[in-house]
Parts: sequence; structure tokens; C-alpha cells
Amino acid sequence: MTKTTINELKKELTTLPPAQLLEICLRLARFKKDNKELLGYLLFEAHDLEAYIRNVKEEMEADFNGLPATNSYLTKKVLRKILRSTAKHIKYTGSKQAEAELLLYFCSLIKKARIPLTAGTVIYNMYRQQLKKIQAIIAAQHEDLQYDYQRQLDRLTLH
Repeated sequence: MTKTTINELKKELTTLPPAQLLEICLRLARFKKDNKELLGYLLFEAHDLEAYIRNVKEEMEADFNGLPATNSYLTKKVLRKILRSTAKHIKYTGSKQAEAELLLYFCSLIKKARIPLTAGTVIYNMYRQQLKKIQAIIAAQHEDLQYDYQRQLDRLTLH
């Protein structure tokens, strides 16, 4: 079986009747959870990005509330899980602005939870890596957004 390119898929999809296109979308949604979640986002939530970001932030807060404070190994595992979930939501939006907001919020929740970053190198490196990602995203934004995001980032930077 040969792999087709996006361009070939696009050309073929434009020739299909709506009923067949609907059938293909539903079949795709059945096979993988991520496909179904992406389709749900595109159909029901893509029109209101701010509300979607708010919902993701609430989900992140709920996950942080269940963070085990005493065990650094479990803390690391939960942080990775939260970061994976956040990355998935960022991928769905396809927006650099949403990516900056969500990663800034993730880092601010780490600071707020007072997780000892210097106690474990894995958590420290994870935090530093997110700060680097945010810095790169900020550089690609409009000047006004750059200023706002940079101020938030400066509050999160380790000294």
C-alpha cells in the first residue's frame, strides 16, 4: 500500500459527493480517539477559540489539583501527562497564540503549585524546555502580543 500525499487526498476529497465525504469522516472518527477528538473540536469548538482555551485551562487546573506534592516521581509523571494533554489541545487549535497562552499557563501553574524545580533535574529541564518553546513562539508574534507575552514570561523565568 502506497502512502498518498496531502495534495492527492485534497484533490480526491473535492470530487466526492457530500454523503460519501460524511461516511469517510465518520469512519475515520471510529478508528482513533484523536481523530474523533479533532473532529469534535473542528465541528463544535473551533468557532470560539477563547472558550476552548478557557476550557483547556480549567482542565489543566483540575489536573494540577490532583498533583501529588510529596512524591517527586509521581509529580513528574503527572506533569508529563498534563503537558501531553496540553500539546494535543494545542495541535488541535493550530494557533501559535493559543500555544503561547497554554504553555505560559502551564508554567504559571507549576510556579503556583510551588513544585521544587531544583530538587529534580527532570522537572527542571521540562520547565526550562517549555520556557524555550514560549520564547520561540513569542518571537514569531505581532509586536503588541510579544510585549504582553514577554511580560508574562519574565515573571516565570528562573533567576
